[in-house]
Amino acid sequence: MAQFKFPLAAVLRHRKHVEQERQRALGELENDMTAQQRTLDEMNRAVAASAQDLRANRLTGPLNLAWLTAHRRYMLGMQRQLTAHAQKMSLLQRRIDESRASLVDAARQRMVMEKLRDRQHQAWQEDQNRRELAQLDDVTMRTAAWAALGIDGQSTES
Repeated sequence: MAQFKFPLAAVLRHRKHVEQERQRALGELENDMTAQQRTLDEMNRAVAASAQDLRANRLTGPLNLAWLTAHRRYMLGMQRQLTAHAQKMSLLQRRIDESRASLVDAARQRMVMEKLRDRQHQAWQEDQNRRELAQLDDVTMRTAAWAALGIDGQSTES
């Protein structure tokens, strides 16, 4: 029996490959975002711990102005780092959004090819069924004609 061969199978394979690559790229970006978020959380914990230490231990009793000045510089430096880190995360989020849109586009293109393949397969299957019916009809007509003429369809005489 004949088998269906999709003429654009190579294009479909390529589109599947492109979609997988874009999934991989999106996954890497999302992993980067997770790592950046972890770093941001650690920085926030360090700032909170420093502020807690200041409130709990440094503001009672004699004040050490040098320590308070150093703490203030530390907090300003951490604030700058947090701002820069948040900007990096914002840029990374934009890249993630672009990558996600690219993945959606690749998936849509793959699905278009799959739908085309399915339609061509259905048309091929209908054509195969039509040919099979035509062959069966031909065999039936010959058998009926031979029966009407009293000829045995099994004989090989000329």
